[in-house]
Amino acid sequence: MAPGIHLTLLVGPVVPVPAPRVVVDALQKVEVANRTDRASGFQLQFKLEKRSPLHTLFLLTGGSSIPVLRVVIVVTFKGIPTPIMDGVVTHHQVTSGANPGESVLTVTGEDVTKAMDFIDMTGIPYPAMPPEARMLTIIGKYAVFGMIPMIIPSFLTEVPIPTERIPRHQGTDLAYARKMAADAGHVFYVEPGPAPGTNFAYWGPEIKTGIPQPALSVDFDAHTNVESLDFEYDPDNTELPVVFIQNQMTRAPIPIPIPAVSPLNPPLGLVPPIPKRIHFLRDTAKESPVRAALRGVARAARSADAVKANGTLNVLRYGHILKARKLVGVRGAGHAYNGLYYVSRVTHTIEKGTYQQRFELARNGLLPTVPAVPT
Repeated sequence: MAPGIHLTLLVGPVVPVPAPRVVVDALQKVEVANRTDRASGFQLQFKLEKRSPLHTLFLLTGGSSIPVLRVVIVVTFKGIPTPIMDGVVTHHQVTSGANPGESVLTVTGEDVTKAMDFIDMTGIPYPAMPPEARMLTIIGKYAVFGMIPMIIPSFLTEVPIPTERIPRHQGTDLAYARKMAADAGHVFYVEPGPAPGTNFAYWGPEIKTGIPQPALSVDFDAHTNVESLDFEYDPDNTELPVVFIQNQMTRAPIPIPIPAVSPLNPPLGLVPPIPKRIHFLRDTAKESPVRAALRGVARAARSADAVKANGTLNVLRYGHILKARKLVGVRGAGHAYNGLYYVSRVTHTIEKGTYQQRFELARNGLLPTVPAVPT
């Protein structure tokens, strides 16, 4: 590990425990991808010898057909432990090594939402339960994985009347949680922390507000703390969604345009892109006004980010661990691209002596909305 950085690896069936010293010594590379568009994942590379205990620890899982081997990766930087991954092993691969008698074991996995995707629960009824209550019921099944529910109620909640409709589970718990989130204009994900072995299971709107992380400085002389940072402005994919709400008296559909800006998705750029096209959500006419509006809000938020950036940094030089799903400031990139961004993806690459991060940023306009960013 790099000086000042300590890596802790916990492994075990359901309840992970610190990995033996021989396992940690065989670890060569750690890669963790924290993503906002889909499940996060990890990959561990070990030096595998013929008599290595890794044959038993990772290659055998007790004969179970369902992978339940759990891995928790914790990075301690400046004395603060930060869990960067809590996941389930899904795949192993053994390849030849450089020296005779040695091989490389690559262990791949996804975050603990993978445990929610094993069993099809189709048909379970939820009478008189809004989506928020259904989510609490689902997340409660996975308390053994340290899942702590964080449910943000929708500002347009629809409670089904049992005499008219009883919602029923569709697919696995993960598939149904994501479907309910999409219907409500929300997101569902599981984030490790605050303590190792615990996770926040978040179901709610994608929040792009909060306290920004320390600024990424590019071309800033001695204060430069990133190795590379490239920008892209692509307004061609922006669109204005239009939902249809049916008039109950005349049965005539009423078109309603939905803006991309909301209190939880404020403008991070002063000059937003002009939508290049209008997308009509015609099938919303058969839904309730509440569900139609929520679908439009979600569609507008997904297409609004016309400014994107990607780059790399060294954690020691940056002085912090950059986190996904939070804001971060950028300075030194020119007036059009300076300001606040939403971190949409972070990939941690940890090897002996180095700790690198690749990241992707996004925002919904050019020019900064703040006079300065925190450093």
